[in-house]
Amino acid sequence: MKKTITLLFLALSTLCMNAFAALTQEQVIAKEKGLILFNQFKISSALPYLEIASNAGDQDSQYYLGEALRQRNRYMTADARKWYEAAASQGNLYAMVQLGRSSNDLCKTMNNCPESSPPPANWLQEARRFAEPKAEQGDAEAMYIMYEITLNRDWLERSANAGHSIAQFWMAIGDKQGEGFLLPWKRKESVGNWFKASAEGGNPRAMMEYAAFLYENGGDLEVARHWIKAAAEYGYEGGVTSYGAYLAHAPERFGFELDLIKGYAITSLLKELDEGRSMQSYVEEVLPEIAEKMTPQQIKEAEAFSVQWKKTHPPLSFFPDKLSR
Repeated sequence: MKKTITLLFLALSTLCMNAFAALTQEQVIAKEKGLILFNQFKISSALPYLEIASNAGDQDSQYYLGEALRQRNRYMTADARKWYEAAASQGNLYAMVQLGRSSNDLCKTMNNCPESSPPPANWLQEARRFAEPKAEQGDAEAMYIMYEITLNRDWLERSANAGHSIAQFWMAIGDKQGEGFLLPWKRKESVGNWFKASAEGGNPRAMMEYAAFLYENGGDLEVARHWIKAAAEYGYEGGVTSYGAYLAHAPERFGFELDLIKGYAITSLLKELDEGRSMQSYVEEVLPEIAEKMTPQQIKEAEAFSVQWKKTHPPLSFFPDKLSR
């Protein structure tokens, strides 16, 4: 099997002659734009940008192009597989895992899966061959990959204990849902500790979950407000939505001091997510509600504030899981 994979890697290298070449400035810009659009669920808009960097041999772009094509069609297409395999040929473990998972893909039900060589199970074995030695040496991300390959929660816990913020997030979710062997009075404590660790590790989804945990369990609301603001400053859609609404008291929650200008400004940023789920209906409902409480001058100040915010903060993102299902 190892020989088969090696031969496949050699064959796939012909897909992109510049597989390991550095990207030009234009290609870097295309990659960044493609990833921003992908993370905003603007899949169709992201495709041409990701294609530019993928054709230049960038494995991250190749992986996300495979993701975009699979998500757009809701199953593994021949084009999606081609780009996953191009990324996998450069050692991309995430691409290997997605190829391995394709044995359970919707295309099986539809009976139109692209031909795979090697079979999906072999890709998982190859991913494990690369990841397990790194995991055993203490690599937190490799431990998380091992969890995704094996679904063995021990790997997830090891990754979380090694500081991987995504693993910490899923440990919290698992504990919250009753997984693992914890005494009832210890489970809630564990959930809070894992969400806190993940938030401190820079995971904006965990920041919002930890804020909600504090709110629901009588915790320090000043700390909760800190994490909601931090999630918004990361560009996380959930953080921006909540921070803007709570500043404008639409509704009043978490004890935020009323600030209509900032609340309107931050909420208005969500207009950019015009392809992201039902966001526009939310903006069209909440923004006029806030505006009713404001003077024309305040709205003008809010518009200026939103322009400045965009210049000084990351682009909005839904922060989807890198290994999506």
